[in-house]
Amino acid sequence: MKALRAARMERCIGCHSCALACARQVHSVLSWNKSGIRIASAGGLSTGFEAKLCLACNPAPCAGACPTGSLTQRRDGGVIQKKNLCIRCGQCAKACPVDAIFLDHMVNPYVCIHCGRCVEFCPHDCLEMEDLPRADKATGGSDD
Repeated sequence: MKALRAARMERCIGCHSCALACARQVHSVLSWNKSGIRIASAGGLSTGFEAKLCLACNPAPCAGACPTGSLTQRRDGGVIQKKNLCIRCGQCAKACPVDAIFLDHMVNPYVCIHCGRCVEFCPHDCLEMEDLPRADKATGGSDD
């Protein structure tokens, strides 16, 4: 499995193209507030930008905090999101250790699902998809 990484943020100009691509292609809206990736200033234009996105935790604390199973653990890290099960309680966002789950004004959660659709829209090649270590190899288990 793969995970999105903000590998070269020193190149970022803060254009939000990645966030807009995510919102449009994944969530069918056009608003960088409704995206699984957020770009923020690291302290002003001269200090650059940072990407706020899911780190593909394994185990994922947000999935453990979700009372309905709207967020479930992906096999090798990160989460699968089923918005139709979400009751908008916000427990997932509170449990996230890197503040990567965003709640809009209606308290709908937006989290990176590591699909990679945003990567090609970054004009400065700041983002990449990276292979995650396989959970079964890390623990010595099998694929059963």
